Amino acid sequence: MIRKQLKNTIKSEKLKAFIKKSKIPVEFLFPNRKMITRGVVLGLFIAFIPMPMQMAAVLLFMPFFRFNVPIAIAMVWITNPFTMPPIYVAEYYTGAFFLGSQITDVQMSLEWFKNNINHIFIPLYTGALFYSISSASLAYWAVTHFWKRSVHRDKKIHPSKR
Repeated sequence: MIRKQLKNTIKSEKLKAFIKKSKIPVEFLFPNRKMITRGVVLGLFIAFIPMPMQMAAVLLFMPFFRFNVPIAIAMVWITNPFTMPPIYVAEYYTGAFFLGSQITDVQMSLEWFKNNINHIFIPLYTGALFYSISSASLAYWAVTHFWKRSVHRDKKIHPSKR
């Protein structure tokens, strides 16, 4: 269903006019399986890394990889201002567990974070790397699997449209 919606959206005359007016390279908007999968994987990988300007980081990858940019930017927003604190705390605890370091009590305040950044930096980014790689790998499998399943289901329902 999502696959069909994406393909129909790219055919929209309003969208085509906007793309032409904005001079957006069309190759970064293709709604095919590879481009969508790359966008989801890159967006999720960057989403779990604690850093400012995550959407700008997605755009920095444009010269090096071809991916669906709107999808990648949407995936970055999984870590939004409401979800960041619990995700970063989970990353810190996971990283501390993997490194075997002492876990300090976490307080959800900017002041605590500023005072303890030296102690939590390595465990936080270790956990972030774990979650980035895990979520990107799982997303790659899920998007590819469900996309192919959707194509096979459509071929069974409409065998004449090959």
